[in-house]
Amino acid sequence: MHKPIIPIFYACDRRFLKYCVVSLHSLMQNASDAFRYRVYILHTDIDETAQAEMRIRTKPNFELIFEDVSEYLHSIAHKLPLRDYYSKTTYFRLFIADMHPEYDKAIYIDADTIVQGDMSELFATDLGDNYLGACHEQAMVQVEEYGEYVEKCVGVSRYNFFNAGLLLINCEAFRSHLLLYRFINELHVYDFVVTQDEDYLNLVCKDRVLFLDQRWNTETFGEITYPLAEAHVLHYIMFNKPWHYPDCPGADIFFRYAKETPVYETLLRELEAYSPEDRQRDMRGYENLLALAKRETNNPDNYLNKLNREKRSRDRVEIVKKIEEYERAGRFSEDVEADPPSKPLLPDDIDYLRRSRLERLKTKLAFATAHKLVARLMEDKKMIIKEMRGLENFKNLQSGAVITCNHFNAFDSFAIQLVYEAAEQPDRTFFRVIREGNYTSFPGFYGFLMRHCNTLPLSSDIRTMKKFIEATNTLLKEGHFVLIYPEQSMWWNYRKPKPLKDGAFTFAARNGVPVLPCFITMKDTDIIGEGGFYVQEYTVHVSEPIYPDPALSYRKNVEMMKAKNYAIWKEIYEREYQMPLVYTTKPAAEVPVQKPKAAEA
Repeated sequence: MHKPIIPIFYACDRRFLKYCVVSLHSLMQNASDAFRYRVYILHTDIDETAQAEMRIRTKPNFELIFEDVSEYLHSIAHKLPLRDYYSKTTYFRLFIADMHPEYDKAIYIDADTIVQGDMSELFATDLGDNYLGACHEQAMVQVEEYGEYVEKCVGVSRYNFFNAGLLLINCEAFRSHLLLYRFINELHVYDFVVTQDEDYLNLVCKDRVLFLDQRWNTETFGEITYPLAEAHVLHYIMFNKPWHYPDCPGADIFFRYAKETPVYETLLRELEAYSPEDRQRDMRGYENLLALAKRETNNPDNYLNKLNREKRSRDRVEIVKKIEEYERAGRFSEDVEADPPSKPLLPDDIDYLRRSRLERLKTKLAFATAHKLVARLMEDKKMIIKEMRGLENFKNLQSGAVITCNHFNAFDSFAIQLVYEAAEQPDRTFFRVIREGNYTSFPGFYGFLMRHCNTLPLSSDIRTMKKFIEATNTLLKEGHFVLIYPEQSMWWNYRKPKPLKDGAFTFAARNGVPVLPCFITMKDTDIIGEGGFYVQEYTVHVSEPIYPDPALSYRKNVEMMKAKNYAIWKEIYEREYQMPLVYTTKPAAEVPVQKPKAAEA
């Protein structure tokens, strides 16, 4: 009766072979006799004499194959970047599935290990549709610097990062999903320098890993929560090598197996010869690796930052294309970017006027925080306000007012906030109308600002909208300022004024207060921002207020103020950009007729 075959792969060079001898011996001592084990040692430089010496001591149900991967690596060398990856044995594990199409599943194990368990039990694990089975990398979990590194550079949670020293590989999935070629592609994208091939493996296998009992890869590092005798595989990672440190965790276990091999005396001599200077070099090596992880974490050009910039760039290009499409179709009031998922804002969820002491305290804290954010944005040249023109028009207001502004950036209301503060109107407060989703659905820091920086959220609930209208009317009558975006939509860095909706002007006409038209023009700086686009330099134009005419009806006042506001914006646009305002819709420059609504923002 033929015994089932279990393929197991090591990868090592001539220098590391002696440690592999001990690992293989421990594997054979604890293997079930019910299986046949076909053990491959992937290499490029192990001579025939060394191979023959290892084969002599192989057990009957073990087949030992030394596989020189030089020819295979040469065949794909043209696909690899011009680096030394093909000379690093740790990368050989990535080639197993493609080099051996006869296997659907295989085990890979590092040579700096001791196997105390039965590998047939590991091989029996059902991987499902996962790419591989592996154990959590303890260095990432237990050392903050490494944890931050994998999360901020590789884009994998420290709790979902695996150690690649023991892998149960789904070879069929590796081949069908072209993981080798995804790895090769990432080699061209970024050079991971901390854990190297382990980083690449975690990247290409993300979310398709079956995490095994940690005993299958017990790293001799940090805190170990169970006796080492229970470990199925002991893995002597980093500088914790028993042939260099007699007090290394599990050193006694390693030498118990080593004593039964022909390399025992060689390993003892290596241990004795390892000097204090060697150990100091190891300490410096560990410190250097930690420092490297910190540098990569803070590197603005690390893999994840680079990937995010490229994604933002692609997203921005798509947004620009979408803006062009919407302009041609005349869909001016529709957003081109997806709103955050929104839940309805119900009447009991908000006190629009924020009369309670607690709400006033939250608002004070939110504004202090927001000012720090704006100061940082301006210091970092991510928001640049070159000039505020017509500030006297704001300073001279003697009543409340509806402030209008073109809407092209999530931070443009901050610019108007700064204009309000420069106008020195201490007895009147500045409020801004925002979307429902911005109020209800933003988490954390930005959510706090959205809810407490004197925001007036719209709502899809008619009862809440009634509260919104009443509160806005009250604020205007009390002499405060309310920013309402009459274009309704936000189009990123769109310079033209869009056709206006009625909402802002209905509030002004209803409460007998003026509209203060503000329009922000933009100019490219020489600073490259997110997505590879130039950071814009803003000039805020504050025009003379538009007052309702007592001789006109409510509806006529709405139309009059809206038309004047649009005409002012059009004049500023044409004067500042030195070009006529022309839309790509047909007829070109006509403003679509809009149905009146209570309010838009």
